[in-house]
Amino acid sequence: MRKDFLEIGKIVGSHGIKGLAKVQYWCDDAEFFAKFKTFYLKKSGGYDAVIAESAKPHGNIILLKLKGVNTIEEAEQFRGNILYIKRDDAKLEEGRYFIEEIIGVKVYDFETKEFLGILKDVTENPANDIWHIEKDGKEYLFPAIKQFINKVDIEKEEAYITAPRGTFDDEN
Repeated sequence: MRKDFLEIGKIVGSHGIKGLAKVQYWCDDAEFFAKFKTFYLKKSGGYDAVIAESAKPHGNIILLKLKGVNTIEEAEQFRGNILYIKRDDAKLEEGRYFIEEIIGVKVYDFETKEFLGILKDVTENPANDIWHIEKDGKEYLFPAIKQFINKVDIEKEEAYITAPRGTFDDEN
């Protein structure tokens, strides 16, 4: 399901004394995160915008400088907050999507149109992601490799795949 706001990371601490926040980012790479200048914090009843003055990769985190945050004490107040982006601000290549948007889609066999289950979770691995597809209380693990994924339609909440032999049955 296409969402208006997507999680992109979590503020996990501060860095130095000049108000930098350490962010554990939840996107493919730090460069994608750094493209955004406006982030959102979820508050009761909506989202509040915060403006980034800078966002720089630092090892496996991002050092984020928010406008108006100039001391370690001010940065620490944001610890534990999830950062969101507006989905409309994110430009993805054709055939790319956010994991958060595909959780819950109905998965079908591309050729037979047989219902295979609901995508319940995604495990990110260095080689490829693994989709956790559930049907009738049983979980199936599907290698999310481009050659096996025929179509993902976020609006219709459907995915069509060509599963390797034995993924959804007991074949060898």
